[in-house]
Amino acid sequence: MKTTLDIKDDLLLRAKELAKKTGRPLRAVVEDSLRATLEVAEQPTTYELGDFSVGDADADDPLERMSWQDLREAIYRESEPE
Repeated sequence: MKTTLDIKDDLLLRAKELAKKTGRPLRAVVEDSLRATLEVAEQPTTYELGDFSVGDADADDPLERMSWQDLREAIYRESEPE
């Protein structure tokens, strides 16, 4: 399929230089670039947070036995100025 594109001069010159250097037609360079860009864009972007836990995951958590009021009191008691 034929189409017309408006490409910045410096980008077109670089693409032409690559085509000449690799012995391929400009069309092939442009098609390969589009394929590479589309392949990256179509990949799902996921982020996996690293495991930065400390301590023993199987150990008893003393905070689970505390009520919200007890937790709040403990937090603010530690932050009060002396």
